[in-house]
Amino acid sequence: MSDLIIVAFPDEATAFEAGKALVALQKEYLIEMEDVVVVTREEDGKVHLHQAVNLTTGGAIGGGLWGALIGLLFLNPIVGAAVGAGAGALAGRFSDIGIDDDFLRNIGQSLDKGGAAVGVLVRKMTPDKVLERLEPFRTKGRVLHTSLSRDAEAKLKAMLEHVPPLGVPANQLGGGKEGKT
Repeated sequence: MSDLIIVAFPDEATAFEAGKALVALQKEYLIEMEDVVVVTREEDGKVHLHQAVNLTTGGAIGGGLWGALIGLLFLNPIVGAAVGAGAGALAGRFSDIGIDDDFLRNIGQSLDKGGAAVGVLVRKMTPDKVLERLEPFRTKGRVLHTSLSRDAEAKLKAMLEHVPPLGVPANQLGGGKEGKT
């Protein structure tokens, strides 16, 4: 079973850095992800999803190869490749793997304008090593949603979230800032 984790950051740059850090951890076999997506909300309120895997491009490449092979059978590999690439691109465009895009768009609407979030679907990980390697993001994020156990979620929040001193109000990521609604 996979776990979903969504963390908001005050700006796009930090969210993209966090996404890159997660991909690097996957290359080191410390985390195995099904999906990682950076969600951004522009100043005008538009929400964008930045997928780690471009399914349209992948579908076009795969479809082009299969189309060329089938085209060889009918002695016209160029037409076969073109038709296969088009069909593959369409199939990739309408495929959705990993985290549901509509769910991510709803999360994006809850972000501050100019803010961003990283959504990751984790298949398995080595939690202590992953948290240690994500140290550069300490106190820079806010956990918006997880399917982790209460203990694991508490550890993640303790690492990522800045706890203001008592009696002093603070801006909350994804919770609305004064003048940025």
